[in-house]
Amino acid sequence: MYLHTVDIVIIIVYFAGILGLGFYLSKLASKNLDAYFLGGNKIPWYYLGLSNASGMFDISGTMWTVSILFIYGLKSAWLPWLWPVWNQVFLMIFLAIWLRRSNVMTGAEWIKTRFGDGQGAQLSHIIVVVFAVITVIGFIAYGFEGIGKFSSIFFAYDLSFTFLGMDFTSEEGYGLIFMGLTTLYVIKGGIYSVVGTEVLQFFIMTFSCIVIGIIAMMTVSPEQVYAFVPEGWDEFFFGWRLDMDWSGIMNSVNYRIEQDGFELFGYALILMILKGIMVSIAGPVPSYDMQRVLATGTPKEAAKMSGLVILVLFFPRYFMIAGLTVLAIIFFSPELSAMGHDLDFEMILPYAINNFIPVGFMGIMLAGLIAAFMSTFAAFVNAAPAYLVNDIYKKYINPNASDRTYVRLSYAASLTVVIVGILFGFVVETIHELTVWIVGGLYGGYIAANLLKWIWWRLNGYGYFWGMLAGIVAALTTPTLFPNLTALFAFPIVFGFSLGGTIIGTLLTPPTESAVLKRFYTDVRPWGWWKPVQEACMAENPAIKPNTDFKRDMFNCAVGVAWQMAMVVMPIYLVLGEYGKMGVSIAVFAATSVILKFNWLDKIEDYPEGTQLKEDEIRGRMKTED
Repeated sequence: MYLHTVDIVIIIVYFAGILGLGFYLSKLASKNLDAYFLGGNKIPWYYLGLSNASGMFDISGTMWTVSILFIYGLKSAWLPWLWPVWNQVFLMIFLAIWLRRSNVMTGAEWIKTRFGDGQGAQLSHIIVVVFAVITVIGFIAYGFEGIGKFSSIFFAYDLSFTFLGMDFTSEEGYGLIFMGLTTLYVIKGGIYSVVGTEVLQFFIMTFSCIVIGIIAMMTVSPEQVYAFVPEGWDEFFFGWRLDMDWSGIMNSVNYRIEQDGFELFGYALILMILKGIMVSIAGPVPSYDMQRVLATGTPKEAAKMSGLVILVLFFPRYFMIAGLTVLAIIFFSPELSAMGHDLDFEMILPYAINNFIPVGFMGIMLAGLIAAFMSTFAAFVNAAPAYLVNDIYKKYINPNASDRTYVRLSYAASLTVVIVGILFGFVVETIHELTVWIVGGLYGGYIAANLLKWIWWRLNGYGYFWGMLAGIVAALTTPTLFPNLTALFAFPIVFGFSLGGTIIGTLLTPPTESAVLKRFYTDVRPWGWWKPVQEACMAENPAIKPNTDFKRDMFNCAVGVAWQMAMVVMPIYLVLGEYGKMGVSIAVFAATSVILKFNWLDKIEDYPEGTQLKEDEIRGRMKTED
């Protein structure tokens, strides 16, 4: 494809600005590990929220979401529950508050507050670090696959090359360039560079979303779309079966639906909901989402930051996704049909931009989408070294090194993680393949131990370790043992092994020390099965009250899911000209917003009654203990 000079200049100016901003902010991050990874807890929560939303706005995920909207129509709004996409709701309602009250730097460091310093806690600490690093490497490979495929279509130069006897494609060449540029400012500036550049990127991406959504509405009429799709494509609700037949329109799509395993749509959704609730209560995996929560100034700011992510992310993103999809349905269907069973829906996004975005806007659009990649990639790159440096080197190798040494080692750790992630990206073929591996494999092994760590006092470090290990092993071996079983339907097997490992490992070993449990319960104050610890705490300090918000939190989570879903379907209905249905979704959004205002936002508290330690005292105490 040929890019106009105007578009090329826009992209060059964008990259120069991002790199300049990243290096300018690097001075703020070079003081110590706390500044490098958490910004000293001084970055405003709304900047962190925009940064977090920007990091979730990636090219690879956009390609996947466009493909499922093309195939499943309005019912595709339910399919991101595979992740689950509404885990951010649980974060904003209560988990971000609990997590931030722990006052730690990483998810692995959190283990100390929950399980203490014994052998079981050390095993748990190590497996969280391993899981975190593997997760980050997987997502770097995921981003590498997406940015390479996307950019090679738009830039005319063939970057294929041979190195050490190995042939590299042009896609891989472009992937290396964009990852290299992003790595420069991330390594140099830490979280300050990541947040500063991501806030700028968020506004560029939002503008890009609006542009492509408007172009789609001006180019394609709803009547044209409905003439090209099967009956039921525009229906949001569903029965036990999908009952969507692409025969005679694009026969190969039926094959894709069969491969995805979503023909039994109702059953699949039940599993998604059950899995989603457990994943959400388990909390965020130890990556950039958790890092943003820990970087906020107070628990209340952590909750508001998580809510802001939902509020600003979904409408613009799905406005673009809907626009890309209707353009593809009308203009790209012949090319897709010609592919047969080798359908490549990941080509829809570049096709639409190539054919429908005018000069000038194309440069902004490409800059915005490249920004989406850079945001996601930068967030993961900045999250991983915290585990390697803070949780391995500082904890076990050299706890008395200078702050300068730790920051320099963070540079090296970032670079190492990027290299390993890129190498992993070379061996996978599609974004869909990586999505299934990450969601079905890695996440499947995370759930049981991390769910129980919040709600069951008896869970100890040994149980956490064996539960995580059993879950990860089961998740990664189940596809080999049951090759015809999709990741979603394999979830009960993986969860069963993980839960078994967690409970057996816990009950066969002694409980966590009472002092550790009492301190954790006093500071964090979760709900769940904490009665023995609660009674011991109240005996020492009668001001401590149990958390009785379980029912209110679950109600607010249900309301929050409806709130978020309204923001997903509103832009789709807008692009399709379904203004009546859009009006219903607006009414749902308004009603749920009012409920959340009075039943959630107004009732958030930083630290519960009976907690004597203030923010600076808690952090000072932890540094003294280290």
